[in-house]
Amino acid sequence: MTPSSALTAVTARIIQRSSPYRTAYLERLDAAHRRGVQRGSLGCTNLAHGFAAFPVNDKLKLKQLKDPSIAIVSAYNDMLSAHQPFERFPDVIRKAVREVGGVAQFAGGTPAMCDGVTQGQPGMELSLFSRDTIAMATAIALSHNMFDAALYLGICDKIVPGLLIGALHFGHLPAVFVPAGPMTTGMSNPEKSRIRQLYAQGKIGRGELLEAESQSYHAPGTCTFYGTANSNQMLMEVMGLHLPGAAFVTPNTPLRDALTAAAARRAVEICGLDREYIPVGHVVDEKAIANAIVVLLATGGSTNHTMHLVAMARAAGIVIDWDDFNALSAVVPTLARIYPNGDADINRFQEVGGPGFVIRELLDAGLLHDDVTTVLGKGLRAHCSEPVSQESAPGVAWRPAPAASGDATVLRPASDAFSPEGGLRLLTGNLGRAVVKVSAVKPQYRVVQAPAIVFDSQEQFLQAFKDKQLNRDFVAVVRLQGPRANGMPELHSLTPALGTLQDAGHHVALVTDGRMSGASGKVPAAIHVSPEVLAGGPLGKVRTGDMILLDAEEGKLEALVAPDEWAARMVEPADLAANQVGMGRELFAMFRGAVTSAEEGAATFALPPPLPHHAAQMKLPGVETRAGEVMNDEDTPIRIPT
Repeated sequence: MTPSSALTAVTARIIQRSSPYRTAYLERLDAAHRRGVQRGSLGCTNLAHGFAAFPVNDKLKLKQLKDPSIAIVSAYNDMLSAHQPFERFPDVIRKAVREVGGVAQFAGGTPAMCDGVTQGQPGMELSLFSRDTIAMATAIALSHNMFDAALYLGICDKIVPGLLIGALHFGHLPAVFVPAGPMTTGMSNPEKSRIRQLYAQGKIGRGELLEAESQSYHAPGTCTFYGTANSNQMLMEVMGLHLPGAAFVTPNTPLRDALTAAAARRAVEICGLDREYIPVGHVVDEKAIANAIVVLLATGGSTNHTMHLVAMARAAGIVIDWDDFNALSAVVPTLARIYPNGDADINRFQEVGGPGFVIRELLDAGLLHDDVTTVLGKGLRAHCSEPVSQESAPGVAWRPAPAASGDATVLRPASDAFSPEGGLRLLTGNLGRAVVKVSAVKPQYRVVQAPAIVFDSQEQFLQAFKDKQLNRDFVAVVRLQGPRANGMPELHSLTPALGTLQDAGHHVALVTDGRMSGASGKVPAAIHVSPEVLAGGPLGKVRTGDMILLDAEEGKLEALVAPDEWAARMVEPADLAANQVGMGRELFAMFRGAVTSAEEGAATFALPPPLPHHAAQMKLPGVETRAGEVMNDEDTPIRIPT
């Protein structure tokens, strides 16, 4: 199968699988759209409340029910380096919107937490659920029904997915996403990794480690490695929700401010009201989601998006699963090497070609859909460009992305890719379904067969490492880390220890129903194992000493235990008392009780239900298997909600 035919086949399966949900979603979207300003449906008392605090001229525009009102929804706080620059953005936006005849209102703020701060701490158990909390906060901000379009200010791990999920539940409103950009380059990522391993080995102290980390994370802006935050920005670029090339321009620069003002003006231009009308629910369609998967794979992006992208798609009535990621990964070439998949940081990636180069190369290779709608109102080809400051006047202009990469160690054309495949693979076997990121794992480490050592927490693992009990070949089975059990915290704090053991010559791997960081590194890790142990997943049957096979080449994840013995084993009971209370965890009990599996997006909200007259479409063609699946024409299970 050629790459382009593989993309066509996967997209067709997504369209078929999603049909009843997507159709119902679009009908509800169209019903919510008001021909005329949205606030025109409000009573006089309601409307007076909505603009009471506004300046006289803005208030007059809002009274007249002719000019657009643009919502600002922001994840600003000044503790997170990536979100601190957003403090200045509302004033830039208000000014730009006034210049083109509209009014911008700060509609609401959302929480924004940093996995880098909470890593290895109890607060990390709130991290995944913060995504859906942000979606709900976005809905509250927009619930006043005062707005004709919205600008979404966010950048980091759960924030952009949460903002987009919220935006899609108001899919009749046009949306432009406004990033703040990465911090300038500090200590190199390889040096940072080296120092972390020295600390894990006890060769340097806390003071030296803190100094190195402070040189790495040193200024306003996003962290410069290619984790979930920067993967978010790549996805917003290819889904057409940014102005072209907006992702990786550093904060507090003239070009950054010009891009923010241009985004504000564009929101006015696409809000309807005798102007273009480009609602976000039409921008995010099945082809846009397929494009997002492709770019994630081509750039070695974050494993967290095997959940977040699934959840974002669900919010638009689109159903995807890990089979889609796996099928595309087999044909999508790896075009970028950004840390942890290489040595370069995101600023270097931007310098040598950036998102516009990647999008053009994939379009030319037949691996992206050009016939999509973006905030520009054009096909995706219009996003093969990069922004530049105008010399003649303040503002921004665009030029074509570079014809050639500026550094072949960082970015390559599709004709000379780093690998003919993407960096993500699906694992299946008697331990369930899992994903593994191989783009940073050297080929000689991609197959590990070794005895299991079972841990019920990352703290148990780290204590065993500290006590020098792990100087051997083994597979660490870290269980009870799924979304139902404890909110699915990242286990990134295990990376330095596992890397140290691998460097010492041991064959090591991680298998977990939890997740690693978006910066998953050089040790093979089967993550997001589904179903999780608390849902009866077979990972709960593993005992220390069982031989485990993690084969990232053939896609296998097996406990090599006699079939009769394996069938007779029970899942061990879970003791979750330690993570039910403290650090606010008790407030999220309802999330743990309602969350779906990792492959279903670890979501606490349902797909848009089909309308009654679409009930007949609920039955996909094929032969029924177990609940929640049908078989497609290739005898591959398709998971559908039950």
